[in-house]
Amino acid sequence: MAAELTVITGASSGIGAALARALAKPGAALALVGRNAERLESVAQDCRARGALCVTGALDVCDRPALEAFLDGLGEPVGLFIANAGILDGRRDGETVESGAAAHRVLDTNLLATVDALHMVLPGMRARRKGRLLLIASLAAFAPLPDAPAYSAAKAGLLSYGLALREALHGEGISVCVACPGYVTSAMSAQHLGHRPGEITADDAAARILGALERDAAVSGFPFTLYWSSRLSLLVPAFVRRLGMKGLRFRVGG
Repeated sequence: MAAELTVITGASSGIGAALARALAKPGAALALVGRNAERLESVAQDCRARGALCVTGALDVCDRPALEAFLDGLGEPVGLFIANAGILDGRRDGETVESGAAAHRVLDTNLLATVDALHMVLPGMRARRKGRLLLIASLAAFAPLPDAPAYSAAKAGLLSYGLALREALHGEGISVCVACPGYVTSAMSAQHLGHRPGEITADDAAARILGALERDAAVSGFPFTLYWSSRLSLLVPAFVRRLGMKGLRFRVGG
């Protein structure tokens, strides 16, 4: 591996895979983490074809010991950690609200496991006074989805945690950027059975996210109109927000 490397969780598909391919170039070193070994290796092969050094870890980020062992085994300092792993679950057909088991699974994967992962790489970054953290949240962080309460809570928590961490680490040479994309075409979004306005490709999303990372932006939200309407949603009366969300109701398939 090179002297500094990029770790991407949830790299086997969607935004994670698109970020890996966008970052792959001669001299780049990538460590990709994902649950689906076959898809993960396919992404890794694409990255190697672009000239990047690439290793993979087929594991679930909720398996903390396995993730920590993988990171420790890399043997090189992590320069950029991209916390992208996440799942979508919520109200299913015939349900009014998501189950408790689904809520727990989403919160653990999308928030708690992510926070634990950050603290696996953060000590090394602080010791070197150098590093970048990129957290992939969602516009649901600003506009809670009644059909996916735990998903909304996890993304809101990730946004708040990232912004607070950015301020806490100010002056230590470590940057933190939180990306809040809207609807992005992916295997995960295919489980979203409902209207997806402003949907963009994973490659488009990756380009916007990496642009924000290079600008050292605190938050990157897109598309523009949906981002600002989401940010303003909690400031309007509940009945107005309910009307605005009416066309965005959905259920989860799969």
